[in-house]
Amino acid sequence: DEATDPSISEENWECIQRFCDQVNADAEGPWFALRLLAHKIQSPQEGEALHALTVLETCVNNCGDRFHSEMAKFRFLNELIKVLSPKYYGIWSSEKVKSRVTEVIFSWTVWFPQEVKIQDAYQMLKKQGIVKEDPKLPEDKILPPPSPRPQNSIFDTDEEKSKLLARLLRSSHPEDLQAANRLIQSVIKEEQEKSAQVSRRVSTISEVSENVRRMDELLESYRRHELSPADQETLQALLQRCEKLRPLLFRLASEAVADEEALAEILQANDKLSRALGQYRQAVASQ
Repeated sequence: DEATDPSISEENWECIQRFCDQVNADAEGPWFALRLLAHKIQSPQEGEALHALTVLETCVNNCGDRFHSEMAKFRFLNELIKVLSPKYYGIWSSEKVKSRVTEVIFSWTVWFPQEVKIQDAYQMLKKQGIVKEDPKLPEDKILPPPSPRPQNSIFDTDEEKSKLLARLLRSSHPEDLQAANRLIQSVIKEEQEKSAQVSRRVSTISEVSENVRRMDELLESYRRHELSPADQETLQALLQRCEKLRPLLFRLASEAVADEEALAEILQANDKLSRALGQYRQAVASQ
């Protein structure tokens, strides 16, 4: 609702980015997102429909293959066609909205030539006379409006890729624009993998800290002979989990070898883990 609010004239990029993040985070995100977007694109309020189309185009660029697969189904394409068809909402949809929907579908025929249903839907619109000629896509609208990239995006740090993308986007040849799309998708995938690595690292380091803290508490009770049978089982389970965390930390360290700060965090977590395991062995031996 915030991202498509018709009372605002400018795009709310923060909300749009959060929407894309939610789509990517939820297993059924693409399906739900497209249902919501179809409803907004069919809105009688021009501003709301145009904002929804911007969100849709941004999702195409940021939400990957799962989103592309859902949007290329007749179920969603038919909802877009209703905006153009005089049998449905075409009788009251504004010309600006209808023109934008036509541009979106046509651009997908260029970007996703392998999606037969998109091609079929567009050809049907032409046969019925709803689309009389292919729209001329302005250079600045070949790609969906870019959502803000995080700092240290690959395009910010890889000058060669950045220059290549700029050159491809300046071209008017469909094959260059397709190459630009593939480049963007590959970079998005690479950045998503980096984000997943960070998430794994943060989660694992947090688990190490919590397990070490709990093991220290139980070992203190163990030394005083105050450990209950249930706590003894907990201690054994913690020991087994900590032993499994060590190779995971080594793997994370190999992924973060180029990031000194991340590597230092991982090594520090490994030191904590080694100390806790050493104290366990010492406590058991002394008993």
